[in-house]
Amino acid sequence: MVAKKTQVVEAPVAEAAGGTAAPAEPGELAVRPGEDPWTPEEIEEARQGLLDEVASLRSEIRASEEAVSGLMRDSGGGAGDDQADTGTKNISREHEMALAAGARERLVQTERALVRLKDGTYGRCESCGKPIGKARMQAFPRATLCVECKQRQERR
Repeated sequence: MVAKKTQVVEAPVAEAAGGTAAPAEPGELAVRPGEDPWTPEEIEEARQGLLDEVASLRSEIRASEEAVSGLMRDSGGGAGDDQADTGTKNISREHEMALAAGARERLVQTERALVRLKDGTYGRCESCGKPIGKARMQAFPRATLCVECKQRQERR
């Protein structure tokens, strides 16, 4: 199996984080009935949390890619390795590749959440269009589905 080296793209976050358009106003973000509207402080806290997560994920991806690269270099010769050594190296490489792939997926989701926060669609279910719920968004800032739609999706 050949490992693919991927690049971490940084442009979407720069646009989502600041860009030229102003972030959503507090009253623009969806909330469920009975919930208080988003305050400017809560919006900024969500935005900063997402930006911090982007930085952390990029660091995690770089570290995983460096680890995979190192494992690929180490497995090049293989002279003197027995089958157990070769198998261990393969498992380590596959594990690092899976970690990097998971981090890349979370990075895409996080960058998408930043864009949604900026354009005012943050907190609205992408499936049914209803509010996801402020408490859910604060607990899981990358959420794109309300609880009902997420449960329906998981049953499939």
